[in-house]
Amino acid sequence: MKKILIIGGSKGIGNAILQQQLENNTVITISRNAPEITHPSLTHYSLDVLQDTLPEIESLDTLIYCPGSITLKPIGSLSIDDFRNDFEINVIGAVKVIQKYLPVLKKGNQPSILLFSTVAAKLGMPFHASIATAKAGVEGLVKSLGAELASSIRINAIAPTITDTSLAAGILRNDRMKENMIERHPMKGYLQPEEVANMADFLISEKAKSISGQIFEMDYGIVSFKI
Repeated sequence: MKKILIIGGSKGIGNAILQQQLENNTVITISRNAPEITHPSLTHYSLDVLQDTLPEIESLDTLIYCPGSITLKPIGSLSIDDFRNDFEINVIGAVKVIQKYLPVLKKGNQPSILLFSTVAAKLGMPFHASIATAKAGVEGLVKSLGAELASSIRINAIAPTITDTSLAAGILRNDRMKENMIERHPMKGYLQPEEVANMADFLISEKAKSISGQIFEMDYGIVSFKI
């Protein structure tokens, strides 16, 4: 049994990971809103990781940072605050929690860190300048910390394509847009949160003990293939 900290476990991908990991592990969540689930192995802290003081945690094996954003605007409509906010949510928040819990993670059982990028960091997409820039920062963090912590803690990231969560509700807001999104992907589909949770489960497990500093595209072929 592992002790897992999930930042942003109240909804979306984070919540799918939370529900899966509660089957066999002790889970702590930190998010502004509490998950709509109660479980004897779940502890929740309601706070904003960017603004509030993070709680003290005595032991920890895995840290998963899930908060993200989808800011889609043409470059002329993006403000400096848009770029700043995306960077704060995706990079600074991750750095803050990693710095806070690094000492206790180093004492954990086969400790690991999991972050999240996006396919837009690899594939140039119109209107993604702000979020792609922020997620490129996440990928740089994974590479750098993978080397720095190689002897003690593994760190990887998942880079999903569009995933059917509340964060993407505007993009998948009707059947026509969903069908268009399916057709855009060579493998004719897009992600469900449970698919991403399955990849997360593998990456934080002993089965992935040789893997660190890697970015895993879950893309339904949109980055990998041209058909």
